[in-house]
Amino acid sequence: MELTVHHTFLPHDDPDASLAFYRDALGFELRNDVGYQGMRWLTVGPADGAATSIVLHPPAADPGITDDEKRTIAEMMAKGTYASVVLATSDVDAAFDRIQATGAEVVQEPTDQPYGVRDCAFRDPAGNTVRIQELR
Repeated sequence: MELTVHHTFLPHDDPDASLAFYRDALGFELRNDVGYQGMRWLTVGPADGAATSIVLHPPAADPGITDDEKRTIAEMMAKGTYASVVLATSDVDAAFDRIQATGAEVVQEPTDQPYGVRDCAFRDPAGNTVRIQELR
């Protein structure tokens, strides 16, 4: 059996700001933009045609989420503790410089970690942590 990652989901609270970050700062392409009942789901992914995509979704779209859960999710997103994604690149320093130049919020400059990777981190407009590791 062979399994691959097809989609992963990250919440957004401003689809236009999220699209600008993932498209303009990270260089991803917009693959789908779906609106329904005043909400938007954006599917983005690497412009090289890789099959893996990130679906940016409204966090309260699940009808089973209670009002208390919605408040908790909003609070966690505001603190940057709700969701994250780890991306990879062959040159983390060049990626950091390019992304930082767009005005993206820096969480961590490129650092050699004690567990053997070199990485950096940003926060997207919804508060999600976007960590970028260098492929070795």
